[in-house]
Amino acid sequence: MSPVFTTLDKPLNQTGGREQLSWLGRIDPRARILAALAFAITIVACDSFPVLIGGVLMALLLLVNSRLPARRTLKRMATMDSFILFILVLLPFTVPGEPMFTVMGLTASWEGLWQAVEIGLKANAVILALMALVGTMEPVTLGHALHGLKVPETLVHLLMFTVRYIDVLREEYLRLRQAMKARGFRPATSWHSYRSFGYLVGMMLVRSMERSERILGAMKCRGFTGRITLLDRHAYGARDAVFAAGIALLLVSLVIAEVSLGAV
Repeated sequence: MSPVFTTLDKPLNQTGGREQLSWLGRIDPRARILAALAFAITIVACDSFPVLIGGVLMALLLLVNSRLPARRTLKRMATMDSFILFILVLLPFTVPGEPMFTVMGLTASWEGLWQAVEIGLKANAVILALMALVGTMEPVTLGHALHGLKVPETLVHLLMFTVRYIDVLREEYLRLRQAMKARGFRPATSWHSYRSFGYLVGMMLVRSMERSERILGAMKCRGFTGRITLLDRHAYGARDAVFAAGIALLLVSLVIAEVSLGAV
């Protein structure tokens, strides 16, 4: 199963991915990857709140045009925010500055609060843009696009195999857990449980090695030589040039606004 998600069931293209129905999904994948990278670098380099809010709005605009399902997207955003929530909560108490309030002898500062808001805006803007521009790609399309951008083939192979077989390993884990339950195993805070989970991890590693060797043998039998064979080659067009120019214009506008606000 692919970790990315689409809105509708779409026909397969030559690379094994699904055709995108939104205009953003029909942009050359290489242009979308470069746009996401440029957007992330620009947003991380900015510090002004109006500019960061503008970046979030720009990311939301891309998200709307990508036609991602709102509920699932918000759930993914909430998952990401939960990882940085504790950091954002602690920042006001760890960054020195003008006192805001005191809790149990710990003083929260306004500077820490603004820094926490700044980090939150940057993280959400970058993640939204990545989901809109890159998260809608099928793994095969993403791998071909990275290969077209001259990313080392070894890294592309690792990415594509990881995406392809992570669900296979998950199914193997579920079978082992089901076998443990059938034998009456119940998790508890005991040495028996710790040993059992250790055996589970060890068996997962052994079976992963065995499966990888079988997969490698099957690939060699099918003529795999370590090179990526492309069934569908991407080509830049007028639509991609317009998209790249629009993204560049918006990012330059954010940089100009950042410089102007910093000079004030």
